[in-house]
Amino acid sequence: MSTSKMPSTPALAPKPSAKPRSAMRKLVWPALATLIMFAFLCRLGMWQVERLHWKEALIAQVDARQKQSPVPAPRPGAWKALDLTDADYTPVTVSGEFLHDAEAHLYDSLMEPRGPVGGVGWFVFTPLKTDEGWIVYVNRGFVPVDKEAASTRPEGQISGRVTVTGLLRRPETPGRFQASAKPTSQQWFARQPDKFAERSGLPAASVAPYTIDADATPNSGGLPQGGETRVTFTNNHLQYVVTWFGLALALVGVFIAYARGVLKRKD
Repeated sequence: MSTSKMPSTPALAPKPSAKPRSAMRKLVWPALATLIMFAFLCRLGMWQVERLHWKEALIAQVDARQKQSPVPAPRPGAWKALDLTDADYTPVTVSGEFLHDAEAHLYDSLMEPRGPVGGVGWFVFTPLKTDEGWIVYVNRGFVPVDKEAASTRPEGQISGRVTVTGLLRRPETPGRFQASAKPTSQQWFARQPDKFAERSGLPAASVAPYTIDADATPNSGGLPQGGETRVTFTNNHLQYVVTWFGLALALVGVFIAYARGVLKRKD
């Protein structure tokens, strides 16, 4: 009995793998998103570099400005054109008479005092009626909590004509979460000469838009304690530079790891 051989079926050629193309398709959108985020993070890093240079220049400028000789405090005719930000920390001098019955008290904590008194307390802002008749609030210095009332430090209530030398300071804007001043008191939480004057009933047009931090010339009785201006600037920009560029590099690393995983993965 003979058997006939069946013709052998030719082997089918293997289909070309579609894996590379499908893998690349999977990487298109992640790559695009990574590129956009990388550019965004680098831009934030460059912005912080610019801020770092600006802050270093500002610190140097203020440091140099404090070493200058005092100039007369800006008079009413110069107020409208006065750039308070640019004039901040300028040494100035002014003469007049204190209006002690219109004191304003700014709450603060003096953790590193230059004088003997520190801790939680108040900076005493007293309006000075100048020889020309206009008024400027002078930060005469720091007093502890139990010395807020002027009656507890009568020796420091100087009468008659005085000359004040100190640093011109621009006003402050209260923070969103900062406590508000009590409506019927002279307790404040931000340096606001216009509000101080309004509360005391002083003519707004005659009150300087800036204040003066008195120098360390001793007051009778020791209080208020002058010369406590804090000339410090928060400068965390270098930290932010490292953070943003570090995140950008980390993002690239994550994408590379993800892409390698996609390319190695079996269909």
